[in-house]
Amino acid sequence: MFSRYRNLAVLVVVVAAQLILLAFQVRTNQDVTLLRMWTVTAVSPLAKGLEALRSGTIGVVEQYFVLFGVNQENARLQAELDRLKLENQFLKTELATADRAKSLAVFQERSRSRTVAARVIGTGTGANSKVVFIDRGKNDGVQRGMPVITPDGIVGKVTFVFPGAAQVLLITDPTFAAGVISQKNRVPGTLKGLGRSQVQVDWVQNEVKVEEGEWFFTSGDDRVFPKGLPAGQAKVVKTGLAFKEIYLDPSGLMRGLEEVLVVLEGVHTAIPEGQMPPEGPVFSLTPPPAEAAKPVAAGATTQDGLPALSTDADRLREKIRRIGEVQGVQFGNAGSRLPNFNMDPAQVSRPVQPLFVPPVKPPEAKPQPAPSTPQAAQP
Repeated sequence: MFSRYRNLAVLVVVVAAQLILLAFQVRTNQDVTLLRMWTVTAVSPLAKGLEALRSGTIGVVEQYFVLFGVNQENARLQAELDRLKLENQFLKTELATADRAKSLAVFQERSRSRTVAARVIGTGTGANSKVVFIDRGKNDGVQRGMPVITPDGIVGKVTFVFPGAAQVLLITDPTFAAGVISQKNRVPGTLKGLGRSQVQVDWVQNEVKVEEGEWFFTSGDDRVFPKGLPAGQAKVVKTGLAFKEIYLDPSGLMRGLEEVLVVLEGVHTAIPEGQMPPEGPVFSLTPPPAEAAKPVAAGATTQDGLPALSTDADRLREKIRRIGEVQGVQFGNAGSRLPNFNMDPAQVSRPVQPLFVPPVKPPEAKPQPAPSTPQAAQP
């Protein structure tokens, strides 16, 4: 068949070669040869089909394994984050425990009472009871009735003693009572628990003066707590039926209850005067150096012509007087006009020129009548 249509075949081959050469030489507006454009146009549908087939089969499998690895990495990082959070919380707790232990040690050194440090190891099971157990007992010299305190205030008293532990009745228990006295007005009362976070000071007459924010200290009358220990700050003070209703926030329980001090031998101290110190140190700058007062010479004046020791009232009076002089106003005269007090202070020292001054006519001379007779004329 090739030999039969040899001339036609040769013609087709030659024409095709010419077209290919022309397509290779001719370029489009984008500087791309026609041969390349035809090739890309013919191959693009096939490439799109193959890519769609690959992404629908092999791509799904690849994404599955990639996501599976990401999930594993995410789970590992989450577990690591949880571990670091627990470790951070543990370190914070240890730091707070060390700070409390340091506070107890410093308080023991400064206090004249003999105390022993103890740790709270349990709480009571009663519905309304407020009791805790500490790890100090009879073997450590703890006896029934001994007070339990913290550096911030009183906590309670020992009610039962065991060889290696003791039960402490907290001041918030309804059966607790202790003698207290106010700091400012020296008003005595009885501290009682209410079974909640606040405590009450009872048996205070309505006639006596107790202020909100006033601190109460142990009075030592109950023979349990030594005098001078802080009990709490009055948050509510109001008049009741027979006695004042005074409610305190117990200062000894404000920072939690983990480490306490059992007072083995108490020493009474004086109730401090003035305000209670704030919690923790407070930063304050040193006072500025005092400037030496410059002596005022006798007869010295300011820029306004006033004495050097004049007041603001003196300067205001002098300004009003000058405004009146400039505008020609006489103060104190009936019917006198008011000066313009909105005048620029810089213009007070110079007279104000009026906008229009009406002309003043000289008075007309009245004619004198002529004498009628020579005898009436006088030289």
